[in-house]
Amino acid sequence: MNDTHFTIEPVTLSGDYVELVPLEKSHRDDLLTAASDGELWNLWFTGVPSKKSIDAYIDTAISNRETKNQLPFVVIEKSSNKVVGCTRFCNIDVTNTRLEIGYTWYAKSVQRSAVNTETKLLLLTYVFESMRAIAVEFRTNWFNYASRTAIARLGAKQDGVLRNHVIMPDGSMRDTVVFSILNSEWPGVKRNLNHKLNAH
Repeated sequence: MNDTHFTIEPVTLSGDYVELVPLEKSHRDDLLTAASDGELWNLWFTGVPSKKSIDAYIDTAISNRETKNQLPFVVIEKSSNKVVGCTRFCNIDVTNTRLEIGYTWYAKSVQRSAVNTETKLLLLTYVFESMRAIAVEFRTNWFNYASRTAIARLGAKQDGVLRNHVIMPDGSMRDTVVFSILNSEWPGVKRNLNHKLNAH
């Protein structure tokens, strides 16, 4: 099933609390500032950039955008006009009109706020209503319990666990937990996200 609406082009998505803007090299310092809020690079089960890795992180993301495999965004908090995180569409499968939302992280000060809820609402609305995807995946490290809980709270269902899925930089093996939302489930998930957003 190939849908002509399923095209991968940079886009800006805007809501009441956040604006998602295509990642550029000019965002380097702002991303480092956001990541330093909580020293997020010290979380061993996530891939948040540090001063040492930020340039390769951005170069790789932009390169993957050019090959249509990923679409990276920076998350800007509207009230402060500051970059507070990063997210992207990845593992884009144009033939089967499905993709993954991943590489998501936020400055500690905006975690558990309206930022993630509206970011996911904007991304999912675009994917299901403009791109007309049949499914959206979320993947996270088995040990990232906060992420697993947050994904489930969106309304995603757990598909399973990929055992020894990734060899980590330190040589350890990562088990990856896979969740998804189907297009048939989107109306209920959208209602749930709007309800959470209105509660903030």
